[in-house]
Amino acid sequence: MPAYNAEKTLEQTYSEIPKDIVDEVILTDDCSRDATVEKARELGIKEVLIHPRNRGYGGNQKTCYNRALELGADIVIMLHPDYQYTPRLIESMAYIIANGVYPVVFASRILGKGALKGGMPIVKYIANRFLTLTQNLLINQKLSEYHTGYRAFSAEVLRAVDYESCSDDFILDNEMAAQIFWAGYEIGEVTCPTKYFEEASSINLRRSAIYGLGVLRVSAVYRLCKWGLMRSRLFPAK
Repeated sequence: MPAYNAEKTLEQTYSEIPKDIVDEVILTDDCSRDATVEKARELGIKEVLIHPRNRGYGGNQKTCYNRALELGADIVIMLHPDYQYTPRLIESMAYIIANGVYPVVFASRILGKGALKGGMPIVKYIANRFLTLTQNLLINQKLSEYHTGYRAFSAEVLRAVDYESCSDDFILDNEMAAQIFWAGYEIGEVTCPTKYFEEASSINLRRSAIYGLGVLRVSAVYRLCKWGLMRSRLFPAK
């Protein structure tokens, strides 16, 4: 769980994690300004990692993945502690990977009617659909959503892609997805309800615009590298 100011929602998120199949819960606090760390320790989370300075959403994920691999995880699931996504899908996502159906699973808010029903602002919904369509065309895939923050990976995939070369900002999610496809892996999806409320994490309009431009850049670079017209550290020559 990559955490930043998650004190108010952490307990509800943690309480719904299926402890019978989850061996370790890792929380990395990205220099929160609230009592996220204290709350995590109060809940009994043993693996609480603290960044002395804010590294960003992507940097926070990198710390989580590194620690999970150090602990010998076979399947790593990234869940936001802001309770926007239900932890009750963890078992289903892990099952898909454990049984060799897909090595990576995204929980999609767009499959079904989960996004708008859960309160996703219409502007965000339209932007999500436009960006996903563009990405699918450029990357030659058919995901329903690239922008979910609820993802499951086999350890093999995390070791195969160079996520450390990705951004420390929000665009890491899209860079990693592109790297996964570049490495020849497939991504499966499950339908996920979502909840938008005051305490749930969200980025402002300016950062959303920067993110959107970054998404388009990643997809364009991927396509140019596929055509052999460009080189990128994200997509090394095969």
